[in-house]
Amino acid sequence: MNIVIINYGAGNIQSIKFAIERLGYQAILSDNEQDISTADKVIFPGVGEAGSAMAKLRSSGLEKLVPQLRQPVLGICLGMQLMCHSSEEGKTQGLGIFDTEVVKFPNRVKVPQIGWNQIENLKSPLFQGIPEKEHIYLVHSFYAPICKETIAESEYGLRYSAALGKDNFFGVQFHPEKSSAVGSQILRNFLEM
Repeated sequence: MNIVIINYGAGNIQSIKFAIERLGYQAILSDNEQDISTADKVIFPGVGEAGSAMAKLRSSGLEKLVPQLRQPVLGICLGMQLMCHSSEEGKTQGLGIFDTEVVKFPNRVKVPQIGWNQIENLKSPLFQGIPEKEHIYLVHSFYAPICKETIAESEYGLRYSAALGKDNFFGVQFHPEKSSAVGSQILRNFLEM
C-alpha cells in the first residue's frame, strides 16, 4: 500500500510515520503532487497556528490539490481544522472540504485543552471496534462545532466535533499517534478502508 503523509512543514509528521510503521505499514513524507495524487491513502497532519500552516500549504501549491483527492484522506488535529471552511485562528480561509467554521473555545474554559478526553456518538467505519467513551489525546484551543459532518463528539465546556467525515475525507481533532491502543486502532481502520 502506498501511504503518503503530506509534508508541508506543519509539525508532528515523524510521530505519525512511526505510528504507521508500528502497525506494519510504510509511509513516505512528501510535498510532491504526483506522490500525493497517486497514493492509496493520504494523511494530512498539522500542529501549530492555522494562518501560518495555511500559508505553507499555499506556498507549496497543495491547497488546490488536497480538496480534489479521491482516495481516503485523514486530517489530524490542525490538518482537520484546515479542511474546514475557515478558522477564527488568524482569520484563516480553509480548504472548504467540511462545511463548518473552526472557532475558539469560550473564555470559561482553560485553553489549550491538553490531555485525555472521551469520544462518543461514533458514526463512521473509522471507529470500527472502538467502544463509546474511549479516551483519546488532544491538544487544541480551537474546535469545530457539531455539524452535519460530525462523526464523533467530545466535551470540553461544550460539545464539539472530535471527528468529521464527508465522502473520502476524514478528520480527527485528536492525535491518534498519541492515543495508545485506541489511536492505533483508528489509524489501522483508516489504512484498511
